[in-house]
Amino acid sequence: MITFAAKVETFTNSKNIARYAFGRGAVRGLETLLAARRTTADDFVVFFVDAFFRGRLGSLAFPVRPQDLLVFVETALEPTTDLADHMTANVRKHSAKAPCCVVGMGGGITLDVAKAVANLLTNGGKAEDFQGWDLVKKPALYKIGIPTVSGTGAEASRTCVLMNEKKNLKLGMNSEFTLYDQLILDPDLTESVPKEQYFYTGMDTYIHCIESLAGSYRHPVGDAFSHEALRLVSEVFDSNEMMALANREKLMVASYLGGCAIANSYVGVVHPFSAGLSVVLGIHHCLANCLVMNQMQDYYPRETAHFKKMLKAQGITLPSDVCRGLSDGQMERLYQSTVIHERPLTNALGVHYKDTLTLRKVRELFQRI
Repeated sequence: MITFAAKVETFTNSKNIARYAFGRGAVRGLETLLAARRTTADDFVVFFVDAFFRGRLGSLAFPVRPQDLLVFVETALEPTTDLADHMTANVRKHSAKAPCCVVGMGGGITLDVAKAVANLLTNGGKAEDFQGWDLVKKPALYKIGIPTVSGTGAEASRTCVLMNEKKNLKLGMNSEFTLYDQLILDPDLTESVPKEQYFYTGMDTYIHCIESLAGSYRHPVGDAFSHEALRLVSEVFDSNEMMALANREKLMVASYLGGCAIANSYVGVVHPFSAGLSVVLGIHHCLANCLVMNQMQDYYPRETAHFKKMLKAQGITLPSDVCRGLSDGQMERLYQSTVIHERPLTNALGVHYKDTLTLRKVRELFQRI
């Protein structure tokens, strides 16, 4: 059961997305939005698009002009700081002039890459320089986000999460400058998502919200976002047809609300463990979240039971024995990659969280996965 920890009183000056367009076919309004940004003949747009859409953009009447830069983002692996730096360098090679807009279209990986590059183009430096809270000091370039998978909340959150392979770390550029300026939320874009991915990604919203509501860093507006997102997610995944149009619309709204919720709070126990799986074993974020959530009865017992009920209702079978046979060195890396996430773990367990999350306890939990 979620229990409310003692409230921590802080001054919070929250910021959300300025504008969004929602509805079937909304993506066709992108051309109108970009026309307002193109004030001179040589203005150009940088598009970061999930590689799934290579050869499919024609059917969406995608408004790419000859001077624009179209980049297809491969999503087999989690995005890294090196990838963000490489993408930024390619934009600078394309033109000495800054783009008039950055567009990100895809799942959380592609949306986060677009946000990271928009930050780096105005702030300089390397991506790893800005991993943390409020290290981005200059406003990013104007950017438009178009999610094609629902659940990560990347379209609405104030962070873009990157793997730093050299530092054995998964962490975001957490700043209000990372927020998108405009969203296009078109449920038709999620129709082709594979069933398992649809479930894993949708569960990211569920996990964001239960972690936020169980933490000590609470915000009344964030709570309202969380409660409504959880209601919608439950309706979707307790139903018989989770991918029916009405449910895809609900999940797209829930994803947006979940992103807004977590912008007003922090995650909890699940995400640090999930980050460990991504850093050490290369498991994608949303699947890693589900693998961890399936073993969270010690921390979120009622929510874990509901998660398992939804798994069964949708006929989803999670991979098993993921951490079987890992070496002591790998287990040590999993531990270090988990407990480094001070803010979410403090939010969930208090400032002395390492007294609870000992190497033995963390290892025991991973061994269940």
